[in-house]
Amino acid sequence: MLMSRRELTAALPDDAARTWLAEALAEALATAAEGAAAAHARWELRYAAAGRHCGPEPDHVDSARVLLLVEAHVGPDTVTRLYLQGTGAERRAVLLALPYLDALTPPAVALPLVEDALRTNDGRLVAAAVGPYAAAHLDAHAWRHAVLKCLFTGVPLDAVDSLVRRARGDGELARMLRDYAAERTAAHRTVPDELHRVLALTVEPSPRFEEV
Repeated sequence: MLMSRRELTAALPDDAARTWLAEALAEALATAAEGAAAAHARWELRYAAAGRHCGPEPDHVDSARVLLLVEAHVGPDTVTRLYLQGTGAERRAVLLALPYLDALTPPAVALPLVEDALRTNDGRLVAAAVGPYAAAHLDAHAWRHAVLKCLFTGVPLDAVDSLVRRARGDGELARMLRDYAAERTAAHRTVPDELHRVLALTVEPSPRFEEV
């Protein structure tokens, strides 16, 4: 779960980590305000080093990296470069930050990064990819395949933002889910319980009639 700056500062293990975070965010802010190349290089080094300074908790590291991206007001070029050049953990943070990056113009410009993550079998990347940004920008076909990817990789469907809204009444998603269940049954493999959960969501709610 991502934390605000105040929450993260309170949760960090010691004063050294808190000082590191404050300095890193100041450098990111300087980049946004001045566009200074040196500051730009420093905060990106901080982004890569967050795992060494924010303790062993993945949520702390994710939150620090997301805060850096937001504070630096990064645009599409920087987001894409950090994702393509980053480790799995750094890529995850980019995906988690996407809904909060106002400088992405047009807003769906980073959608190829989500699509790239959904082609992997890395559960942490897949879970990060199906958040609010994907819910807002993936078309119906790609979103359905994202749901199936979660089932395939064992990512809990609670990670899928707007699952109930987007699955409701989706007959094509229902067909894909039934086909997937049939394939697993034919191969003598278990059908994930969550498949039945999302399949139930695809059923249109019964119409309500007013009493005469």
